[in-house]
Amino acid sequence: MTVNTTDATGAGRPAARLGDYIAIARPDHWIKHVMIVPGIVFAWLLAPGGHEVGPATFTAIVLGFISACLISSANYVINEWLDAPFDAQHPKKQSRPAVRTAMDPAIVYGEYIGLIIAGLAFAYLVGTMFLVTAAIFAVAGFLYNVRPFRTKDLPFLDVISESVNNPLRLLLGWFMIAPAFAPPASLLLAYWAGGAFLMTVKRFAEHRFLTNAQAAVANYRPSLAGYSDATLIVAALIYAQLFAFMMAVFLLKYRAEYILLFPPLCVLFAIYMRIGYSRDSAAQSPEKLFKQPLLLGLALAIVVMFLGLTFVELPGLTVFTDPHLITVDR
Repeated sequence: MTVNTTDATGAGRPAARLGDYIAIARPDHWIKHVMIVPGIVFAWLLAPGGHEVGPATFTAIVLGFISACLISSANYVINEWLDAPFDAQHPKKQSRPAVRTAMDPAIVYGEYIGLIIAGLAFAYLVGTMFLVTAAIFAVAGFLYNVRPFRTKDLPFLDVISESVNNPLRLLLGWFMIAPAFAPPASLLLAYWAGGAFLMTVKRFAEHRFLTNAQAAVANYRPSLAGYSDATLIVAALIYAQLFAFMMAVFLLKYRAEYILLFPPLCVLFAIYMRIGYSRDSAAQSPEKLFKQPLLLGLALAIVVMFLGLTFVELPGLTVFTDPHLITVDR
């Protein structure tokens, strides 16, 4: 691993306290694991035996969430530690604990390894497939942050690799309920493409903010120097189209009624893109999106619609899925 040179000197900065070491694990970011919930719901609805939930299932869900939170915190620890020299160039992130305090490398790496071990221990209690997915989750964080890999420094690959966390979270939720089956590939690809869209809009918002703040973009995040507003918008459009296509394959394969979800999904993506254009956009910090009432309200409405359409029959909608031509009179 690369040593954080900023913290190696510690000049002029106070020694880190217990609260600082807890802060770099970012427990406030655990809210992102709400993305696990759809995996639980899809497994409950689609997997053979998914409806047969009992005390063991609820135990697996609790242990699974603990595991996911611990491993994500490990990824955040190594992220904030190795990013400190870059965060020091950012107008807001320069206030992070790894930048403003002198941290002991031994404690930081011990915290990282300890969280990984604890997370995998809880994953083991859930099941084999959950453990394998949790291990991949940890490896993905390592590759994203640590040299010589550090995919976060490479344009486009940063988004592609970071978005892998989305289908991994889906799998974590799914394997809590249905460890003997895997979810459809179309759903996994849609989840990845949706995450890539979100991360690209985040890069777009960061690029605009840093440019407007006259900050050194490349000094903060090297990958941003390889982007322009135009390339980010084009990439976001591609990911949105891929999401729509793969989600259509998944939804229409299972129920024609799900076609009614497409209009609100399109509006949801449009609202998020609009947020990305906002000054000092909340898209730069996805955990803040939960404070966006319109976005959150529409997302919840889509969830309610999905659950309702799962049990409501609308025979007329099969005209969009049945393989036949429309007959017209001459």
